Amino acid sequence: QVQLVESGGGLAQTGESRRLSCAASGRISGILAMGWYRQAPGKERELVATIAGGGTTNYAESVRGRFNISRNKLMNQVFLQMNNLSPEDTAVYYCTFRLAGSRSIWGQGTQVTVSS
Repeated sequence: QVQLVESGGGLAQTGESRRLSCAASGRISGILAMGWYRQAPGKERELVATIAGGGTTNYAESVRGRFNISRNKLMNQVFLQMNNLSPEDTAVYYCTFRLAGSRSIWGQGTQVTVSS
């Protein structure tokens, strides 16, 4: 079964940048959209950014202008460039692919911790 593997998490200080990457472990067809979600301690998982098949992007208001989602369609990879990080961005970040047939697959998550 194909899995998504995130990388790039870790520790950062306020104002710094980090780039998250997500890659599929095998071939996947019928990808409708790719995205990033995050879950902070004690909070529900929330959308961070998505990129649709045609390239249209969508961002949560809290990250718009600071984060940028991009992809490599050929390699089935999605990236999240995070700039000007703040402690409020501390969370486990998950990548997800939405597939044809109303199915989604998720990565295991990568921790991002931002200190003040």
